[in-house]
Amino acid sequence: MSCRCGAGEPAGAPGAAEERFRGLLEAAPDAMVIVDDAGIIRLVNAQTEALFGYQREELLGRPVELLVPGRFRGHHTHHRNGYAHNQQVRPMGAGLDLYGLRKDGTEFPVEISLSPLETTDGLLVSAAVRDVSERKAAEERFRGLLEAAPDAMVIVDDAGIIRLVNAQTEALFGHRREELLGHPVELLVPGRFRSHHTHHRNGYAHNQQVRPMGAGLELYGLRKDGTEFPVEISLSPLETADGLLVSAAVRDVSERKAAEERINELAALVESSQDAILAKTLDGHITYWNAAAQRLYGFTAGEVLGRHVSVLAPPDREDEISALLERLREGEKVEHFETLRVTRSGALLDVDVTLWPTRARSGEVVGACAIVRDISDRKRAEAELTELYEQQRHIALTLQRSLMGTPPAIPGLATASRYRPATTGAGVGGDWFDLVPLGAGRVGVLIGDVMGRGLEAAAVMGQLRSAAHALAKTGLQPRQLMQALDTVVADLDVPDQLVTCCYLIIAADAGEVTICSAGHLPVLVAVPGRSTQTLEAPVNAPLGVGGMIYEQCSTTVPRGSTLVLYTDGLIETPGSDIEDQLNKLVATLDELVEVDPGLEASADHVLKTLLPDADGHDDVTLLLTQLPAAPLATAVTDLAAAPESVAAGREFLSRTLAAWGFAEAMDDARLLLSEVLTNAVQHGQGPIGVHLCRTDADLTVEISDRSPALPQPRQAAEDEESGRGLLLVRALADDWGVRPTDEGKTTWFSLKT
Repeated sequence: MSCRCGAGEPAGAPGAAEERFRGLLEAAPDAMVIVDDAGIIRLVNAQTEALFGYQREELLGRPVELLVPGRFRGHHTHHRNGYAHNQQVRPMGAGLDLYGLRKDGTEFPVEISLSPLETTDGLLVSAAVRDVSERKAAEERFRGLLEAAPDAMVIVDDAGIIRLVNAQTEALFGHRREELLGHPVELLVPGRFRSHHTHHRNGYAHNQQVRPMGAGLELYGLRKDGTEFPVEISLSPLETADGLLVSAAVRDVSERKAAEERINELAALVESSQDAILAKTLDGHITYWNAAAQRLYGFTAGEVLGRHVSVLAPPDREDEISALLERLREGEKVEHFETLRVTRSGALLDVDVTLWPTRARSGEVVGACAIVRDISDRKRAEAELTELYEQQRHIALTLQRSLMGTPPAIPGLATASRYRPATTGAGVGGDWFDLVPLGAGRVGVLIGDVMGRGLEAAAVMGQLRSAAHALAKTGLQPRQLMQALDTVVADLDVPDQLVTCCYLIIAADAGEVTICSAGHLPVLVAVPGRSTQTLEAPVNAPLGVGGMIYEQCSTTVPRGSTLVLYTDGLIETPGSDIEDQLNKLVATLDELVEVDPGLEASADHVLKTLLPDADGHDDVTLLLTQLPAAPLATAVTDLAAAPESVAAGREFLSRTLAAWGFAEAMDDARLLLSEVLTNAVQHGQGPIGVHLCRTDADLTVEISDRSPALPQPRQAAEDEESGRGLLLVRALADDWGVRPTDEGKTTWFSLKT
């Protein structure tokens, strides 16, 4: 058969044959392009026009490369020339992606089948061109579905050769895609299973159905690194034009297998547990009962399964069962609930019950479990220990109260004190306070804290309190007393014992407070109409440090002020910040001074506010002291250290007492003043100060001089002219004393009015 170039009509053959050829060409389902050995298009059919968008006359006589995308044209001429030397009916570009080029410049995937045609004019090649866009799109959709699959997908042919895999397969087995395609699927099977795997794969070809592989068997996959892992495999047959393919969905079940092992282990633990473990429905019917539950309650599993859990509770505890079930239905966990339960024999048991709700996958509460532990022995031991503890605590508190003593009531000085023992341990600790009457309208206030608890702290506290009280009675100034206590603490040689202390001297007539603090918490001053303030005090180290010089200061405090002294147990509480607690204390005092409920009520309110919980605190000391009222009258004069000053002093006393209407005490007062003033003139240094102070209870006379030497009473011999003055003062005065001052000393006496 031949063609007449350019004319589009066959030559050298009868016209009927040409028409039949053209008819066959037009009837072909694919686009048919016939080219000569130079690659020139000689004949096309209507499907070619429709597929490529050209009119027939636009194609005839043109190179066939007109229909080939530009990026392939260089190779196309080479492949076309090669076909002339290997003429056979075959697909073009086997294994390659082929594309056609439309007139509008768009490309589309094609399949091309080539057939040689020998004619009188030479070799012609017939190319059947088929648009495979839809098939390619379907393949892409299939690949997309394959890649989107959650499992590793492996597609093999009937010979067991891997034809397609997805990205999950690469990730799961550790092989790159190109390392799998074209290889036997046994590459992914552990060596010990390969001989059986081929047999099972061949068997599947005769029983094609969608089913799990190796039902009832343990299946394993083999990674590239040689490690094995448990898998589940689902098989699906795929009938294709190329024959049977099998799709295998492979899922790693390592985590599930591990979970199953853990569940089995837990089940074994539950059954072997020494605690009773039971499960129940939300309405209280028992669904599980382990061996320990049988030992505890005496019921066998057969006797209780299906029965209501109230069978285990005494009749008076059935409401408790209902309340617990309601809490479980709300999803609440109940931990260490101590109650009573009853055994099969009717005996009562003290038990500790922990219950928790069990949930479905949706999160809905569907049941409950309980762990029950017999605590009867523990309860008995606790009762015995509680009784013993209370005995020891009573003894310890009695000891502590004896060590602390009972501060005396001081006329004119309103006080309120509270002591709370520690709520843990023996209850004893190192807190203490004391009130020391110093005479002449002066009061010493002591508060201290030996850090720690127990008898050791209490013993140290008792020694310190006794020493401090004795030192205060000598009239020492606060800094002198603190210096002496520092030596006492050092001599006690208590390792790692921190001791704080604060000493105040309140002078009623001047409204003056002298303070020295050894590392103690600040003293607060609550004044009506003002905000509570901290009493100014120098910062000193705690006692026992050694080598410290303690300092003091004096501050005038408004009349009616309340001094608030306390130990750290009041503001150092579990779960609270010290600064927050201190601010809370200040705010509470601000409220109290406005309503003035009295010191006793105020002390109770402070403790209730700052320590609302009865448990969990250290021992606490709280002392409220309200400054005494001002004296009815005072008078002061200065005298020289000369003999004539004695007469001048008597004159000053007589004139002042007469003005006060106090003549009944004038004789004794004049006599005592003469004796003390004579001592000051003879043995002291001037100037000499005389201070008179009258209250509704007594008259106080103070004589100050600049000599630090303290006078001492002594028994004078019969032939001595002096030495009887202080004995006379001690005999006639209702009270008297001597106290050192920074300038020298002050000797005083008082007479009742």
